[in-house]
Amino acid sequence: MVDFKKLRVWQVAHEGTLKIYKLTSELPKTELFGLVSQLRRAAVSVELNIAESEGRFNKQEKIQFLYMARASAVEVKAALVIVSDLYHGLAQKSDEIIKLYDQLEAQLNSLIGYRKRSS
Repeated sequence: MVDFKKLRVWQVAHEGTLKIYKLTSELPKTELFGLVSQLRRAAVSVELNIAESEGRFNKQEKIQFLYMARASAVEVKAALVIVSDLYHGLAQKSDEIIKLYDQLEAQLNSLIGYRKRSS
């Protein structure tokens, strides 16, 4: 049985998702189908792709899902820059979450490198 929850990278991604949900609950209702939806989907995508990677047997498939997780992490960071620029009251929270996703991206890069080197 695969226990993706033991992976530190998944734990950080999950923490990021929870922070994104809290942050987006502070955005105006006019953003419900814009930034709120986009940020939440991208954040959830990161942790789901990490989990799916662990469920794959093929090395290349594992790596491909980690690439998708990394791309979604970058998407989250880009959306947070928009939030920070549009809603200055949320800039500090957005910047803190961006730092978390910077760490997450570095962890994903390390895991991708490890998966590439392993047999």
